[in-house]
Amino acid sequence: MLLIALLLAWPAAQPLQQSGPESAWFVQTSGIETNLRGVSAAYSSDSSGKRVPVVWASGSNGVILRFADDGKTWKRLKVEGGETLDFRGIRAFDEKTAYAMSSGPGEKSRIYKTTDGGETWKLQFTDSRPSFFLDALVCISSAECFALSDPVDGKFVVVSTRDGEHWREMPRDQMPAALQGEGTFAASNTSLAICGSREMYFGTGGGTGGGKGARVFRSADRGHTWSVAETPMASGNASSGIFSIVCVGDAVVTVGGDYKEPNRSAGVAAYSLDHGKTWTLAAQQSRGYRSAVARVDKATLVTAGPSGEEFSDDQGIHWTPTDSIELNAIAILDPQNGWAVGRHGMIARLNSDRLPNRKK
Repeated sequence: MLLIALLLAWPAAQPLQQSGPESAWFVQTSGIETNLRGVSAAYSSDSSGKRVPVVWASGSNGVILRFADDGKTWKRLKVEGGETLDFRGIRAFDEKTAYAMSSGPGEKSRIYKTTDGGETWKLQFTDSRPSFFLDALVCISSAECFALSDPVDGKFVVVSTRDGEHWREMPRDQMPAALQGEGTFAASNTSLAICGSREMYFGTGGGTGGGKGARVFRSADRGHTWSVAETPMASGNASSGIFSIVCVGDAVVTVGGDYKEPNRSAGVAAYSLDHGKTWTLAAQQSRGYRSAVARVDKATLVTAGPSGEEFSDDQGIHWTPTDSIELNAIAILDPQNGWAVGRHGMIARLNSDRLPNRKK
């Protein structure tokens, strides 16, 4: 069914504000009553043919936002029938094409797509099973995407599209069983990652009844077969585990912790140098729970959470504090174009040149 989207003008962005004298992140705009948890950036072309970044963001109360003019004006995009949905994920390819993923039990988990800049949206996928709960959406191209759900009947679910229109559940006979109470987190749309052309990873949390629930699942063939490894990340209850995963250079890096203890820094960052088979805690941890990690360049990472941000220039082994802004999710287009989002509609922009002592 084609859903008509109403575009509402969004006030011009406020001037960039630093959170401190050494800030790398600058608050660009805030004020709308939504908790933004999804952000995506892509390049497009303006009327003169110049390449410009376009940024999409999504969150609670059915909110989807978009700008294509360096943040001077935002537009709010309304998905008809999705006004109460919690859009935890957004994946954009230019100013016209994007997928939006909502999270929630059963039919509240949905995947929509627009090809006209959000004027119309098409509902492409949903699931009626009560335990189905979408947590993350990733794409290789505008035609090939994957989405991850919490376990259904004891195993995690991956759905995919190969043509950008039709979604199907991938076979689960080669998916290891989930632990009791184990799931994935929809805090930043980054609990699932694609690395290179074939590798996929996702991190888990929760776990009860003796299950540790901070594990990393790995597929070397785009989700057809899977293996799983335990990590030393914080675990053992429903609020702790791995919240975000990313590949940088030869490393796979995870961040997380316990969102109910946001200032606890034990077990909030780890890395693997052997394609996720074994894991080591970061030698210098983040200052607390972190919901998102993203790659800036071939060695540099940034992370964000409710108590602040850090960066690493050694593939996640050491984390250095930068800011103390409350942010949820990050999207890095290139070292000069990075954004993050948070509560109350907050959107911040990264100035990677201000990352202290960054190796360039």
